[in-house]
Amino acid sequence: MSKRAVVVIDIQNDYFPDGRYELVGIEKAAANAARVIEAAREQGDRVIHVQHVFPSQEAPFFTPGSPGSEINPVAAPKAGETVVVKNAPNPFLKTDLKKILDDGGIEEVVVVGAMSHMCIDATARAASDYGYKTTVVQDACATRDLEYGGMTVPAASVHAAMMSALGFAYATVTDTDSYVGQGTARAAV
Repeated sequence: MSKRAVVVIDIQNDYFPDGRYELVGIEKAAANAARVIEAAREQGDRVIHVQHVFPSQEAPFFTPGSPGSEINPVAAPKAGETVVVKNAPNPFLKTDLKKILDDGGIEEVVVVGAMSHMCIDATARAASDYGYKTTVVQDACATRDLEYGGMTVPAASVHAAMMSALGFAYATVTDTDSYVGQGTARAAV
């Protein structure tokens, strides 16, 4: 049994065009995430989907029961795949994610999804802190422009800053082609 899990973070409808909180490049990132997910399924790796749902109907997005809070079809869980619902950026906080990973004998966590500067960052840091070998597939993640000090920080800069910080001490940061190619090579051995 594989000791690796792909953790798919918040690939939900509100982040897509016509959603309530669209991210820059989400369609491409989600397509890459789908490739990582499919490779995981083919190799017998565990796939765990994380869905953010704010606890209030007054939330700006991901409101309970809304179509925007649903996982987008491009990354939809298949029968038997676990879905963890969270209310905070860190999917380990007040959920059973760590227990699921530990009960499954998981030693390596691969992170894809959204948003790079929030939930991807929180997930990768927590996974690393808990001792899992952590990989972030950077082009299978997306974010958005941010405002700071009266300046707009473009999404590409936000993403690059987050990936460089994670790669410095918390995770191996790679891209979809490299990850899928490595995974296929490992599976063939």
